[in-house]
Amino acid sequence: MTDTAPVGWAGTKRRRPAIERLLARKPLDESAVDRFLARHQVPVVEGARCTFLYRGAADEVFVIHRIVGLPQRVPMQRVGETSLWFAVLELPAGSRVEYQLEVRHGSAVASGNDPLNPRVAHSPVGSSSVCAASGYVVPPWVTPDPEARPGSLEELVLPSRALRRDARCQVYLPARFRRTHSYPLLVVHDGSDYLQYAAMKTVLDNLIHRLDMAETVVVFTDPGSREVEYPNNAAHARFVVSDLLPALASSLPLLDRPSARCLMGASFGGVASLSVAYRNPGVFGSLLLQSGSFVFTDIGFDHGGGQVFDPVVKFMNRFRARPRRVADRIYQSCGVYEPLIVPNRSMVPVFEGAGMEVRYVEARDGHSWENWRDRLRDGLSWIFPGPQKYYYE
Repeated sequence: MTDTAPVGWAGTKRRRPAIERLLARKPLDESAVDRFLARHQVPVVEGARCTFLYRGAADEVFVIHRIVGLPQRVPMQRVGETSLWFAVLELPAGSRVEYQLEVRHGSAVASGNDPLNPRVAHSPVGSSSVCAASGYVVPPWVTPDPEARPGSLEELVLPSRALRRDARCQVYLPARFRRTHSYPLLVVHDGSDYLQYAAMKTVLDNLIHRLDMAETVVVFTDPGSREVEYPNNAAHARFVVSDLLPALASSLPLLDRPSARCLMGASFGGVASLSVAYRNPGVFGSLLLQSGSFVFTDIGFDHGGGQVFDPVVKFMNRFRARPRRVADRIYQSCGVYEPLIVPNRSMVPVFEGAGMEVRYVEARDGHSWENWRDRLRDGLSWIFPGPQKYYYE
């Protein structure tokens, strides 16, 4: 038996995929499966081929993913008469995909993370297994660098007249913070999620240490209700501009010019960032928008997103009908595997047509915190570049 396929056009032998070599084994039994799993990480990544595996008694098994344009439930096949199941997806280089497995045994159906894959991504709604396709690597600046001096996080409880509640925030001060120096300000929506699921404090420490990003004061804000406060909410906009900014300016040495102020957010937080700037033109010089929920309709009102998206669609339709300059620069990113890719692509010429400079980046990823984490260096170093920028230009 050989592990190579027939000779190719260039006269070289192509190694057969691992799952095909297993299927050709004689005998194909549980011992062969044991040896196969001992030799391979799951999923098995070979070029563009990603082989997903499940081992256990089942009547049906599916890979569940959220890659737009592909069936979200991919059926797995049983390997002979063994307890192993497999499915193959072709994923372009650099892809990162979150998934779960759905297992049916009789009338019982259960879904969850891949028990053969230790790599897991977390989010406010739970966790998922991760398939890192060929060419994807976790950026080195998202893990703690022992040489990077850590900044500090200080809790701020701000009584907000606009929101009629106490607003809890966390304020990041860079490691070399001095009150004799003035700093730019970054306001982050869904701040606790960025800290917990996108390692943003570690990212800030590393980027500032490596001179990729200027020393910056960052305030991480959290909503009372995202569905109420984030989609173009007047009270939220007043909170940011009339409550938060004055409180920070009175206690911290901040640069007092629009170019030194940036709003940031992902998903609904992207809508919140855009709408706050829209309601307060000339206050913020930059926006950092990640997978913004920029849902709109070109005709009619059926957007398919449910009631929660009604104020978003109303705002986006109005903005698209009369675009205006709300900031000088926008860094915008989105994953090509998420349904929001089309609205995000569509907004780039709208923003540019309103006179704003746009840097737009796409990733082979989905609507996930690790996608947004992986784009942080590109966005933050462009919005507030450090001295290191001169080595790149």
